[in-house]
Amino acid sequence: MLVHQAFRFELDPNNQARSALSSHAGAARFAYNWGLATVMEALAARRAFTALALRQGASYDEAQVWADQLAGPVPWSLPALRRRWNAAKAEVAPWWAENSKEAFSSGLDALARALKGFFDSRSGERRGRRVGFPRFHKRTSRRSYRVTTGAFGVIDAHHVRLPRIGAVRTKEATAKLAERLGDGSARILSATVSSSAGRWYVSFGCRVERPDVQPARPSAVVGVDVGVRSLAVVSTGEVVANPKHLSRYARRMARLQRQCSRRQGPGRGRAPSRRWRRSKAALAATHAKVAAARADGLHKLTTRLATTYGTVVVEDLNVAGMTASTKGSGNRRGKAGLNRAVLGAAPAELRRQLAYKTAWYGARLVVADRWYPSSKMCSACGRRKPSLPLAERTYRCECGLVADRDVNAARNLARLVDAVADNRGTGSGPGTGRGDTPANGRGEERFMGSPRCSSLNRQDGTSPIGPDKTVTGTRQRVAPEPVLIGSDR
Repeated sequence: MLVHQAFRFELDPNNQARSALSSHAGAARFAYNWGLATVMEALAARRAFTALALRQGASYDEAQVWADQLAGPVPWSLPALRRRWNAAKAEVAPWWAENSKEAFSSGLDALARALKGFFDSRSGERRGRRVGFPRFHKRTSRRSYRVTTGAFGVIDAHHVRLPRIGAVRTKEATAKLAERLGDGSARILSATVSSSAGRWYVSFGCRVERPDVQPARPSAVVGVDVGVRSLAVVSTGEVVANPKHLSRYARRMARLQRQCSRRQGPGRGRAPSRRWRRSKAALAATHAKVAAARADGLHKLTTRLATTYGTVVVEDLNVAGMTASTKGSGNRRGKAGLNRAVLGAAPAELRRQLAYKTAWYGARLVVADRWYPSSKMCSACGRRKPSLPLAERTYRCECGLVADRDVNAARNLARLVDAVADNRGTGSGPGTGRGDTPANGRGEERFMGSPRCSSLNRQDGTSPIGPDKTVTGTRQRVAPEPVLIGSDR
């Protein structure tokens, strides 16, 4: 199974290498801002020439043609930006030879992607939240750059090579990638260097040949109900507690934030004080610790589910709607706390990890429709309640069922696959031969219990046509009967 997989290692650079990494990240930011300024100047010139032609009596089409001839084409694409940069780099950046050309190319590539995302969002080709026009990157923005050509890779168990920088020591062993490179099951395609909370990391994007494996219980179906009170409730009765990492460090974050507000921070024409830098670094380290603890717990949970059960069923949660801000004079403070708790649990990240891990380990991910009543329906008799308040944590049914609300929802999700199999006369999954049905955008099988169901973009590396392709599913508008959409892994 050929997939795209990233291997991330923390670097342990000396002072010279740290300065070089900062210089390359700054070069990428400089190229991005220069390219954006060039695009904006070209647009301003076109608007000025168009207005001048209109004032002279020309039609709008004639004014556009005249403006194109005088101002020239706008460098929207990466090749056009590179040509402009190569022609002007000796003048705008006399120091350009001190850094690798990949750093400047990385900044221009980021700008080209941002411009494409803006126009795709305006034209409707890009789904999701509307994307705005690119903005200039500040010195305090995230520092990173990407390398695709040149001498880079893994040297030995504790050293990597980067263009123009040379060998850099890593804090953790690179054996897990070196072994794959040695036996030919992996090939490095790119390297992304980034900085977070004062630490430098390198992430190698690789094309990896993973062995075909099966979970420990390939015929088992499990439903997973994701929530805030408990991180996840499994249909087997297992309850995964929510560690609430953000709440654990909330007091420390508040104290460090108060320290930063009392000290002299950066302002117009003034440099921040050393104490402000120290407090800011401690605050960033605390945020990084919370993020690392959250990611560690989610990875352990999703890996265990994908390697144990043959089919995992989750809900299509509207996280953006759940965490939307309140309007009017309602309980804004309470809603802000709820939003913080939902985002701290990271339900979208849990589903994202399940999406590619189930494909890695031979399992299957089924996504229930957003309007599937998993919480309101009885898992024993199938009777559905018209309403179920959030304060009611125990589900009670007329048939005699008394169960925890989340456990009942997880059982309904697990029964979803069996219900569809009974309606269709067969199931879909490994060994059933049902591989001719269309798949949703992420390669997930989706239960459509409502016509209001839309597909999403497939993640790289999960496409059946190869890791270099991206498949976009089509919007399903009518679902006359419950169906299970998707193909085998």
